[in-house]
Order: sequence, then structure tokens, then C-alpha cells
Amino acid sequence: MSISAAQVKELREKTGAGMMDCKSALIETNGDIEAAIDWLRTKGLAKAAKKAGRVAAEGLVGVATDGTKASVVEVNSETDFVARNDAFQTLVRNVAAVAVATDGETDAVAAATYPGKSHSVDAEIKELIATIGENMTLRRTKTLSVSAGVVAPYVHAAITDGLGKIGVLVALESTGKTDELLKLGRQIAMHVAATSPLALTPDEIDPAVIERERAIFAEQARESGKPESIIEKMVEGRIRKFFEEVSLLKQPFVIDPDKTVEQAVKAAESTVGAPITVTAFVRFNLGEGIEKEETDFAAEVAAVSGKA
Repeated sequence: MSISAAQVKELREKTGAGMMDCKSALIETNGDIEAAIDWLRTKGLAKAAKKAGRVAAEGLVGVATDGTKASVVEVNSETDFVARNDAFQTLVRNVAAVAVATDGETDAVAAATYPGKSHSVDAEIKELIATIGENMTLRRTKTLSVSAGVVAPYVHAAITDGLGKIGVLVALESTGKTDELLKLGRQIAMHVAATSPLALTPDEIDPAVIERERAIFAEQARESGKPESIIEKMVEGRIRKFFEEVSLLKQPFVIDPDKTVEQAVKAAESTVGAPITVTAFVRFNLGEGIEKEETDFAAEVAAVSGKA
């Protein structure tokens, strides 16, 4: 029978289970919502879903490469302790491998078949939730590729090969020596990990970000009491400096601060043996943007004991 999106949505709201799990449950029970809930409970998926409301801001960032293509993924857990669990590390490593083999979009990765299993990545995560007892989520994935050259990976604060707290990919388009390109790409990736640029070039910076900075600079300049004509020039000067600070190619290269990243890439062309173009980069910092719950342990104990 045909299962509607509305039915899947209703079941997800009732159980918190994954979309693909809800669809499977409805297919198995001919669209009967209550029977589908029981089906999910039988599989242990509804039980796992109960943990889905808990904040998962720890975990691991993982990277994987395949020729001229590479992926970075973030899989979250509730505690750093789980990030050191072998089963969790295997999960993140395999999810990164799946990302390279798909188009790299998060939904596609979640729906793809998990290596060595007949079920999806999403289902494997649910199984691990039930086993370990912590909420886990595949938060995001990103894949970069080049037609010729390399996509160099780097993991900062790695706890094992390819897994850590910060993952970076840098795409270099070039027909030059692969080993030299990888060396340069890794150096630039380390730079990205350290400086967290907003964009590759000034042209790629979000216009809303530029306008926000421009407004801040203008307000600061007005406090000096100078005429508007002077203020405008001051603001434009500050904006140019801002571009240099947040655009990867305009930043002073961490490894050689006398050169910008752009100049360092140009200088490396003689060693590589061909022109080099930095086409893209991506930086995942574990848990960035996730609002973590702040808990007062003493207050919790007092509340449980009835003293608060």
C-alpha cells in the first residue's frame, strides 16, 4: 500500500524514531499507526527515540578520502566518554566512508546502506543508541571533489586516525605532483583549523555578514565625532582589513606569515610543477552552534532529595 508523508510525520511525532524507520514500520503494519508504534517498540527503535530529546554536543568529526574526493562528517553523542568507545569510532569511520561513496548530502548518507549491513546508516545509529544508551545524531556531512589534483584532509586533536574534534578539507585543482599537492593541502588545512576563515575570497563572504560589520564599524567611527565623509572612508578601510582577516586566500599564512595563503600557493607552483587553484575548503568544529544545557549538579541533588 501507499504510505503518505503525513502518516510518516505523525508516527515520527509520536515516537521520535527516524523517518526511514517510521516508513518501514507503516509498510509492515499496512499504515496502522498504533501497530506501527508497537512494531518500532519491538525493534527497540522507539526506546532509542526516547533519548532523542537529550542534547548531543559531543562525539567525533571524521574524514575519509577516495582519490580526488573527500568527505567530512560530524556524528554527535551526549558525552565525550562515548567518543572513546570503539563501536562509536567505527560508526563515525564508516559514516565518513559512506559519505565519500554518495553525493555527500546528509540525508543521502543517512539513508544509504551501512557497510556490511542490510539496513541504513540511520538504522545503525539507532541500534547503537539502544546498545550504548546515549542519544546520537548524524549532524552534518560535506564532500569536496576536484577534476584533477587533491582534496587534502586534516584532523586536529585526533584521538585516532581520521577522527577528532576538528576536521578540515581543502580542495586543490592542479595537474602537478600529487605528493607535493597533498603536502601543501595539508598545510593549508592546518591553517584553516587554526584561523577558521569565513570564506575562500572576499566575494564569497555572506553579504549580511558584511553589512553587519559595516554597521558596527560605522557606529564606532561616529563616536569619534568626525564628519560623515571621513567616517565613510574609515569604514571602507576597516572593511578591507576585515576581508583580509576572514578570507582564506588573503590571510597571512600561519606557516609563513610573510606571505598570504594566496602568495604561498603561487610560490608552491614551481615545486608542484603546474598551476594550483584552491577551489574550496570546509571546516567542521565538533559541537559548534549547538546550545548545550548548563546543569547545576548540586541543585539537581537537592531537588531529588526534596531539599529544593
